[in-house]
Amino acid sequence: MTTAYVWHERYGWYDTGNFHPPGAAGAPLPPHPHYDAPEPRTRLHSLVEASGLARHLLRITPSEAAREDLLRVHTEAYVDRIARAAAAGGGDAGDGWTPFGPGAYDIAALAAGGAIAATEAVLTGRARNSYALVRPAGHHALRDTGMGWCLFANIAVAVERGRARHGVERVAVVDYDVHHGNGTQDIFARDPDVLTVSVHQEGLFPFDSGHRHERGAGAAVGTVVNVPLPAGSGNGAYAEAFRRIVVPAVRAFSPDLVIVASGFDASAADPLGRMGVSAAGYRDLAGQLLELAEDVCAGRLVMCHEGGYSPVYVPYCGLAVLESMSGHPTDVVDPYAAFYDARPYQELTPWQEAAVDQAAALVGVR
Repeated sequence: MTTAYVWHERYGWYDTGNFHPPGAAGAPLPPHPHYDAPEPRTRLHSLVEASGLARHLLRITPSEAAREDLLRVHTEAYVDRIARAAAAGGGDAGDGWTPFGPGAYDIAALAAGGAIAATEAVLTGRARNSYALVRPAGHHALRDTGMGWCLFANIAVAVERGRARHGVERVAVVDYDVHHGNGTQDIFARDPDVLTVSVHQEGLFPFDSGHRHERGAGAAVGTVVNVPLPAGSGNGAYAEAFRRIVVPAVRAFSPDLVIVASGFDASAADPLGRMGVSAAGYRDLAGQLLELAEDVCAGRLVMCHEGGYSPVYVPYCGLAVLESMSGHPTDVVDPYAAFYDARPYQELTPWQEAAVDQAAALVGVR
């Protein structure tokens, strides 16, 4: 089983500057590095190399997404605005919380290009599945504005490239980032040939987004599935949500390709989420997704990195997923497993099961 792996050194160069909430730049506090720092991804890449797993992966160097690729998803005015601002030294992508520095357009286009490269490796048969370790993330970006530290909608750009160049007809996007994948959902909400499924912490970000009743629009009603879980959910709740909702929904949709928004901010160590998933939990989710892809689309599975802000734990979560995808375990032992896996919150609770029940009822699965 060949797994393609996409990484570029320039992903670590994407500059978000110091973190200040909008309007708080003059606060009487010293500047603090932005939460969206390069270390979680660069350290994951280092672990892939140091563990020896890289020898078993098909390494792919991405190119920048072309302007035509970006314009299949984003408005011309938005793409041009980001290009001008990046050339002038930086700016904000649109929501007041998404700063970027000089050169950001090129690196964001390279991130979208990484998603394209990972997808095309699978669609052309070079690899059975693929993982794109890209930065910046993309699942919050809308057609005409950036949001949530995302500039371009990487997965949406890859989906549209696959449909334009490779004859893909139906795509399922599964998002397990702790934040709702609102951008991907919004872009495809009226498209009956793209299913978007998001499992996330309820009400975290965006605050009024990712509700169970959001089901798509027009001819695409039923192609949006949201599973908001209560804060504190761990491995048991996520495994149950996937088993009862994600897997049946994707299987019923019968896509040609499954793309996953792979965010590790639902981990027990993340500073921005309040969930408890461990590396073992992510390994289980990857296993469910691999089996699902085998059943519905000849194993064609693409994972595109999204969030995850713990520089000490993201590497272990990512390695667990890549080991599962490639079928090559390493000798690396998760040093936090004894602490996180034994916690009582890993068991499915009645209130978490009730949340899954409510979402399942709307989707029409048991």
